[in-house]
Amino acid sequence: MGFFSKLFSSKKTETPDVKERTALNIQIGDIITYDLVDYEVVGKITYRDGSYEWFSYQLLEGANIKWLSAEMDDELELGIYETIKLPVDSFQKQIEYENTIYHKDEEGEAYVTGEGRSKNINGRTTRYAEYISEDEETYLSLESWGSEIEVSYGYDIEAYELKIIAGSK
Repeated sequence: MGFFSKLFSSKKTETPDVKERTALNIQIGDIITYDLVDYEVVGKITYRDGSYEWFSYQLLEGANIKWLSAEMDDELELGIYETIKLPVDSFQKQIEYENTIYHKDEEGEAYVTGEGRSKNINGRTTRYAEYISEDEETYLSLESWGSEIEVSYGYDIEAYELKIIAGSK
């Protein structure tokens, strides 16, 4: 096919429509605007505990990393988390962080699927626990990866606080 036939051809290549994004189908490469800052989604973790599923998206802006959690319980629940350095060696009944006591709210084990920067944990199982502050405003999330327990500090947000721009189809 020559240049002119390509130029005047009536054939149009069909491109798939971009799928509208919600907090439950964010993809690697999407852009999330939260609190007036644009973050690129560089990692995604899908957790499955029985028939229950939830997501964590790794958001990157410069050297700043946040995690957006999303799950559909009775209603959509969203949270913003940051990894903190809090030495923990077990899933205790309560944990103190910055003069606040957090009580264990739930605990379980989940099968994990990782994408993007999180693909190194793909196919693993993690033990997790969620802790809630006495005023129920903030949370600690613990995940056991082998001998290491990672701790994240977070709080709830509302869906209207996020703007999601699809970075891929």
